[in-house]
Amino acid sequence: MPKLDYESMSESLRTCYLYLNQTSRSFAAVIQALDGELRHAVCIFYLVLRALDTVEDDMSIPLDKKVPMLNDFHTYLYQDEWCFTESQEKDRQVLEDFPTISLEFRNLAQEYRDVISDICHRMGVGMAEFLEKKVGSMKEWDQYCHYVAGLVGIGLSQLFSASQLEDPEVGRDTELANSMGLFLQKTNIIRDYLEDTQEGRAFWPQEAWSQFAGCLEDLAQPEKLELALSCLNLLVTDALRHVPDVITYLSRLRNQSVFNFCAIPQVMAIATLSTCYNNPMVFQGVVKIRKGQAVTLMMEATNMRAVQNIITQYSQEILQKVSLTDPSRDKTLHILAVIRDKSALSQSSLPSRTHHLSPMYLSAAMLLAALSWQYLSTTAAQAQGTGDMQGQ
Repeated sequence: MPKLDYESMSESLRTCYLYLNQTSRSFAAVIQALDGELRHAVCIFYLVLRALDTVEDDMSIPLDKKVPMLNDFHTYLYQDEWCFTESQEKDRQVLEDFPTISLEFRNLAQEYRDVISDICHRMGVGMAEFLEKKVGSMKEWDQYCHYVAGLVGIGLSQLFSASQLEDPEVGRDTELANSMGLFLQKTNIIRDYLEDTQEGRAFWPQEAWSQFAGCLEDLAQPEKLELALSCLNLLVTDALRHVPDVITYLSRLRNQSVFNFCAIPQVMAIATLSTCYNNPMVFQGVVKIRKGQAVTLMMEATNMRAVQNIITQYSQEILQKVSLTDPSRDKTLHILAVIRDKSALSQSSLPSRTHHLSPMYLSAAMLLAALSWQYLSTTAAQAQGTGDMQGQ
């Protein structure tokens, strides 16, 4: 990864990169590997959303104060001195020193500021809506994931296009960008069932779990395992329906640093879903992919052909686990067939050559593997929110 020239940065921009490295376990390295001015724009985008998410997560802020803060947060970007010093959250420095972040936001080009402000506004409104509302229907699950992750995908895509590193089409196609975020966020929510329920958080949609249990927590009871696995497989199947959009989105990318930034989380997600599918450990402990597996994925996911091979591999793994008696069997088999056909069609349209890894990107992938493994080796310690930009 190219070394950042911190000496040429303003003091406030250096501070922003310090906060980036302090608050993001898995994405600090990949953000800093982005090309040109896009790197600074995404860094500030991340910190603004981290500050917004810190407000949402802070249970010490009363609702009558939190709701207006979330709704108005985008306006603070243009208030030189706005800060919040009452937070109890671990990432509170991004609120306490928000003037430094907002200063660097205002130093960005207008096209970047417009994207960041718009996404911050829409996300804040969505977060406020779900503060007092549980995820009920499958449609509401999509809506919640849109607010906390789909909007991130849309904003990032618009930044990619604004930088001219990617075609305007990437930023315009919000449906595909939304699917990128939803796939990651749903994977997080599925994987983190046990931790979330133990901490009093409920992100599995009631429309799904109520088919199998009287309350969400009941799925962790040993005698309910078969029903719990049916619910789990239903949700994994729902998440998989975003994979065809992921393939289309990634196939449009042209810049290597942007491709790495987008592809690595997606292949990690499908590997995680494969591990979760029909796995009792989702209800008994921590589910994670192996260290060696993670490193291999990050080293390989640097071109479209390799990514499609990875998607095909894990789709086949899920296919082999589908039970004859699973209630979602037909839907699961259908979406896996769609993914298989989409991947095969996309592969046939790829140029015969594949990208060769330059030493710069090889070293970036190595660093990503090391940093991301730190993340994978720990249990997620925060509420489902913006995660680490891409829902982690």
